[in-house]
Amino acid sequence: MRLSSILAGAAAALALAAPALAQDTVAIVGGRILTGTSVIESGTVVLRDGKIVSVGTGAAPSGARVIDAAGKTVAPGFVAVDSGLAGTEVGSVRGTNELRNSANTLSAAFDISYGLDPWSFTLPVARLGGITRAVVVPQHPGSSGGHVHEDETAGAGDGGYQTPGLFAGQAAIINLGPNLAGGGSDILVKPRVAMVAPFGEAGAAVAGGARGAQFVLFKETMAEVRLYARNKAAYDRAALRNLSLSRADLEALIPVANGTLPLIVTVHRASDIQQVLRLAREEGIRLILDGAEEGWLVAGDIASAGVPVLLNPIDNLPSDFEMRAARMENAAALNAAGVLIAIKGNEGSTHRARDARYNAGNAVSHGLPYQAAIAALTVNPARIFGMAGQFGQIAPGAAGDVVVWSGDPLEPLSQPSAIFVNGVEQPLTSRPLMLRDRYRQQTPMPPAYRN
Repeated sequence: MRLSSILAGAAAALALAAPALAQDTVAIVGGRILTGTSVIESGTVVLRDGKIVSVGTGAAPSGARVIDAAGKTVAPGFVAVDSGLAGTEVGSVRGTNELRNSANTLSAAFDISYGLDPWSFTLPVARLGGITRAVVVPQHPGSSGGHVHEDETAGAGDGGYQTPGLFAGQAAIINLGPNLAGGGSDILVKPRVAMVAPFGEAGAAVAGGARGAQFVLFKETMAEVRLYARNKAAYDRAALRNLSLSRADLEALIPVANGTLPLIVTVHRASDIQQVLRLAREEGIRLILDGAEEGWLVAGDIASAGVPVLLNPIDNLPSDFEMRAARMENAAALNAAGVLIAIKGNEGSTHRARDARYNAGNAVSHGLPYQAAIAALTVNPARIFGMAGQFGQIAPGAAGDVVVWSGDPLEPLSQPSAIFVNGVEQPLTSRPLMLRDRYRQQTPMPPAYRN
């Protein structure tokens, strides 16, 4: 291949991520506004300096760039949860996957934020599905769409450390509008927003094969973390008994043990959910349930515990004994019980992160109220991860993450006509669209593809 073709391809790839230059003030007028918590008919949203400065039914400010949204829907940017965006390109190519740490000398301290790629081809594709923020989580043997093979899982005690896979690492929040045109590349919004751990069958496998072993191992780990936190000086001078975790892992788990950092627990079976809730009460930890396909069976318990759930509402098949009671009404039942829910995309919310809006639409067709579905894509993820009011809603002071849709964003045929991230308009293109256009029948073909 010619060097010029390679350089041209690289430049085009960079252009995918480079947003248009920001305007001082942008007014989106005349659209049906879904704020995330309410609906405003024929309203106006004003963006300035990366933020939403006003929303209502007033006129556009003098001198603002005006976007006519009449007949369209204006919504907050969606938030992808339990996502691999910017952390992987090809799941089966190990060198492109920054979501999983296989070393058995580091688990809880694994910080995914250092491996994120703002030039990832996955970001523009997800952005065209209305996603402007993502909670990127480490993979583990129980991850959805994680492509983690059974022979890759480590057992307890391998390599001299007690729990190589009990914790997968720490999640991070990113935005999908990197300022590459301005010479920057920072997509990181906040690192270390939650710890991640598998439970159920996957967690049992890590602990030696039995669920009871994992719970005991978890409690012992928390006891060691608290012992270390109380005796750091003794640990430094080697006057503390041997501990099973590295110092880095012990430090990372202190905020989990003291209840300041939530623990994302992947769990599916109703009985496992109940046991995890019991564990959280006994240990004083904050939980976020991930999966919870049988959650509807114990929705009252989850609601009473005040534990939020990240779920895929179309997980409705009994693919194994952990999901015998999976059903499409799970999201509706949890919401009706008062559980705070967030809706995920498919296959790890990376290459199919954009499917989250379709999943939300399916949940609506199975009993979830429409406004609850919009909230599950926008304000709820922000609330769950301690970022309420900062993004995920159209309200003064929130980040200028706004999408103008041709119609209802939960309808598959609706498409974005304008996307703003931090108040900056993004290009409506992606590498798949560029490849589609390039390989359409052309006469003549591009020079590099002529005989």
